[in-house]
Amino acid sequence: MKASPIPSMQDGPNAPAAVRRSLADTWDDPPGIRGFFAAINHKTIARRFMLATFVFFVLGGLIALAMRIQLAKPDLRLVDPDLYNQMFTLHGTTMMFLFAVPVMQAIATYLVPLMIGARSVAFSRMNAYAFWVFVLGGAFLYGSFLLGSASSAGWFSYVPLAGPDYSPGKGVDIWAQMITFTETAALLEAIVLITTIFKMRAPGMSLNRMPLFVWATLITQFMVLFAMPAVMLGSTSLILDRLVGTQFFNPARGGDALLWQHLFWFFGHPEVYLIFIPPLGMISAIIPTFARRTLFGYPAMVLALFATAFLAFGLWVHHMYATDIPQLGKSFFTAASLMIAVPSGIQIFCWLATLATGRLNFKTPLWFVLAFFVILVMGGMTGVMLGSVSLDLQVHDTYFVVAHLHYVLLGGAVFPLFGAFYYWFPKFTGRMLNETLGRWNFWLMFVGFNVAFFPMHLLGLQGMPRRIWTYAPDMGWEGMNLLATAGAWTLAAGILVFIVNVLRSRRHGALAGDNPWGAATLEWSMPSPPPPHNFDVMPVVHGRNPLWEPAGSPRWVAGLAANARQVLVTSVIDARPDSCPVFPSPSIWPFVSALATTALFIGSVYTPWAVVWGTIPTAIAMTIWFWPNRLNTQRAVFLERKP
Repeated sequence: MKASPIPSMQDGPNAPAAVRRSLADTWDDPPGIRGFFAAINHKTIARRFMLATFVFFVLGGLIALAMRIQLAKPDLRLVDPDLYNQMFTLHGTTMMFLFAVPVMQAIATYLVPLMIGARSVAFSRMNAYAFWVFVLGGAFLYGSFLLGSASSAGWFSYVPLAGPDYSPGKGVDIWAQMITFTETAALLEAIVLITTIFKMRAPGMSLNRMPLFVWATLITQFMVLFAMPAVMLGSTSLILDRLVGTQFFNPARGGDALLWQHLFWFFGHPEVYLIFIPPLGMISAIIPTFARRTLFGYPAMVLALFATAFLAFGLWVHHMYATDIPQLGKSFFTAASLMIAVPSGIQIFCWLATLATGRLNFKTPLWFVLAFFVILVMGGMTGVMLGSVSLDLQVHDTYFVVAHLHYVLLGGAVFPLFGAFYYWFPKFTGRMLNETLGRWNFWLMFVGFNVAFFPMHLLGLQGMPRRIWTYAPDMGWEGMNLLATAGAWTLAAGILVFIVNVLRSRRHGALAGDNPWGAATLEWSMPSPPPPHNFDVMPVVHGRNPLWEPAGSPRWVAGLAANARQVLVTSVIDARPDSCPVFPSPSIWPFVSALATTALFIGSVYTPWAVVWGTIPTAIAMTIWFWPNRLNTQRAVFLERKP
């Protein structure tokens, strides 16, 4: 039946069932294969995003296992040096560019609209386009590995090693274009999330009432906007040097090899905090729920997030202490590196105060958070050591650094992330994850992680360099490497238990209900899983913990069209109702545009003319994408005229 251009139904607290059905039909994705590619609902895109990032995580983990087997004993020849170099390049690239940041954005894309009382994200078609760009970019990178032409210059691609003289072939070109390509998706997601948080919060949810996970997401996305262009500029300059003969990084022709390191690490160190800050928000959601009390020190927590983000941009040179930068600069970055422990300490003390004064409910999400405290403190201590010039030079490019970065990234991000999966899985699926399997999952990961990575501190202190393919039997490193390999397999077993738990519980888990943990934030006020339109009627917020506080008045804002994608837009500071625009409907053209963009990027690896000719189909697809829809226009005009 042809849809009416004039909305005939409006939402409201006492609206009949037909209105809720109309809302669900309006906001749901179209059926069929075409509907699969045209989907723009934020929960659909976020689920696909999470699945894709987890697949990349598993692939990156399998590569790491293969490397650990190669290093378990001296003089092993399971893989040749070139393949090993491709593997550690792909492992680092996968974990940093295809898992860590994208999975945080994926979870935020699902949760933020639910936590702030919105029916969608802003720019929902662009959200879908970003997902397809990300997936196609990742497939592009893994395709090059399967064809044996992946980069072997490391995930940092230092020049001149990554330059045309020392890395012939197309591996580095593919790597560089994949970085530019996938980080385009990250920038688009950042714009989507920032706009959503600023302009689509429920009435009454002023900035000082936002959940800390939303604050962490907002701050992280601003960091993405500042950090990602640096690496995109660097990777574009790198491929220009290789493809068309520019000399950005060639000192013999007036370029500067250190320029690459500055561009890369100006992105690379904030990248650690792009990965680290969203889990801080997850922890701030989990701890109050399982401590059964409000979070201690909300203003201090928000200010600490800001301070962490600000200082994160003043640390990048501590990756370059072994270069010939001036001593005064090294002293400045040493101080900045040590200062960042201050806001981190403030947050840890606030969480500990909340836990110490609460009544703890020891469920799997809380166990992962407690593990975070143990592992992050150890990673933070070695971070203080590496922030010092003199100590850093002693262990530079050894396995001590490998141990430190895994303690920080896995301990600071992956353990809270698994806790977040257990915490929000009931909202995602409507079913609970099995608690017994959850405990097995946790202990295998916790024990396996420490057995795998703690010995690497000792290996580094004994002088074992990182990125080596094998080592001689008389180095004395065999025992520690064998232990680390055993730990890696134990860690992998824990992740396998998690996969089994998810597959089993998704269909056979206990029904969750709306709010199985008794949490305080808005996402738990709706059915699990949420309907396509999220809220039957838009809520009004009167405090930081709306489900733990007495209901205020008014409780709802009603009157949005039920058979049009109409949303409520509010002011940035106080979240006062501002306007009610109509969002576009699902479309296949974001997917087609992503295909055209992918063809442009793949072609540009081989010839610069692909940039010229590739813009034509991309421009055509995007023009059709943005071409006004007559029905939506009529509806928007009608709704704008309503008083």
